Amino acid sequence: REEEVEELREEEVEKLREEEVEELREEEVEKLREEEVEELREEEVEELREEELEKLREEEVEELREEEVEELREEEVEELREEEVEKLREEEVEELREEEVEKLREEEVEELREEEGKQKNIQKRRKFQMRKLLKNVF
Repeated sequence: REEEVEELREEEVEKLREEEVEELREEEVEKLREEEVEELREEEVEELREEELEKLREEEVEELREEEVEELREEEVEELREEEVEKLREEEVEELREEEVEKLREEEVEELREEEGKQKNIQKRRKFQMRKLLKNVF
């Protein structure tokens, strides 16, 4: 009987050991699962961070492109304004030249009229003097 009791005790001890080992295995498995879950969460968080960073980079690149396009538009508009201003200046200079030429022509015509008038007066005087001379002679 003692042997049976001893044997039962040993079986009980063995059974308890197996249960303890099984519990330890289950705890270890659970611990490994938790670690794996944590690792997966960290990987997922890292992937999300990388995706967010990439998204932010793309947004920044797009914003920079838009700014560059706007700057180019502004430069083009400024260049067109400058060209328009230059064209208007050239037109104004041409108009002023034409006005000056017209003014000079008018002055020249006036001078020619005055000269013509002087010449007519001189011719009249000469004619008058010739008549006077001819009268005196005859």
